[in-house]
Amino acid sequence: MKTQHPLFSLLTLLSPLFLLLILLRPTAAAASSAPASNNTDFIRSSCGATLYPELCYTSLAGYASAVQEDPARLARIAIAVSLTRVRSATRYLLNASRRADYGPDPRAAAAAHDCVSVFGDATDQIRGSLRQMRRLGSGGESLQFQMSNVQTWMSAALTNEETCTDGFEDVGDGDVKTDVRERVVKVKQVTSNALALVNIYASKVTTP
Repeated sequence: MKTQHPLFSLLTLLSPLFLLLILLRPTAAAASSAPASNNTDFIRSSCGATLYPELCYTSLAGYASAVQEDPARLARIAIAVSLTRVRSATRYLLNASRRADYGPDPRAAAAAHDCVSVFGDATDQIRGSLRQMRRLGSGGESLQFQMSNVQTWMSAALTNEETCTDGFEDVGDGDVKTDVRERVVKVKQVTSNALALVNIYASKVTTP
């Protein structure tokens, strides 16, 4: 059996709710008196450019008062939601890989362990994206350069998530394959939406 990825001990220390509270703290004080309907309409309109617009809207509408009508805030919160989903999936995958070690199909166990590894990488990439979004305009780097980093890292995270499901293509049908692929597909959709919103904002700051 593989040893536990060192990232996972850290993942269990920070709750997703705590992460989002930290994320939203600097924006809460800046909340305007704009009608709530304007804020949710902005999110719905923005989500229309994603591959999974309804999932995008339902996962982000609860943050409308923090987003207001700011595409940078929307992208940042979408990344935070993606990170929360990836962290939750990573914990699930770790447990699934341990169960698979005692199952009848060693290929399923190997694929599950590979998923743990690539999701660890995806977590690092999304965390890096979130840190970069919180530092936009600071650190002596251009906004365009910073957004290029975020686009690169979020795209790499999505690729890592896709690698997980691809790893089960040659694995026979079974509970591990079905459960993992269903769980990971949902995470991929959230990450895909976050990347799309990042791209929308990046196009606004990089287009002359």
